Amino acid sequence: MTKHPVYEMPFGKVYPHYVTKAERKNRTQAEVDQIICWLTGYSPEQLAEQLAAGTSFEAFLGQAPELNPNRSLITGSVCGVKVQEVPEETMREIRRLDKLIDELAKGKAMEKILRG
Repeated sequence: MTKHPVYEMPFGKVYPHYVTKAERKNRTQAEVDQIICWLTGYSPEQLAEQLAAGTSFEAFLGQAPELNPNRSLITGSVCGVKVQEVPEETMREIRRLDKLIDELAKGKAMEKILRG
């Protein structure tokens, strides 16, 4: 099975799109960073290091210090695909992050986004 091209894409190439999507809806880069750190366990400093290093999306998720145990509470659809039904683990984590950023852009409260 061939890997999806997004796996090899540097996370730093995708990250600005997350920020732009959030900022278009009057949310902030700090909120995007908070979501990413909540999901992956990276500190803000570690996130900055990963972005600067050009780490692939797959490695970024694979090397995450501690994927949040509450991430299983992230449900719903992204681009018509139910996040919880994605069979491949790395793609499921990518879709979870996409879903969280979508929720941010839709104005959802940060407490609800972070499943608090």
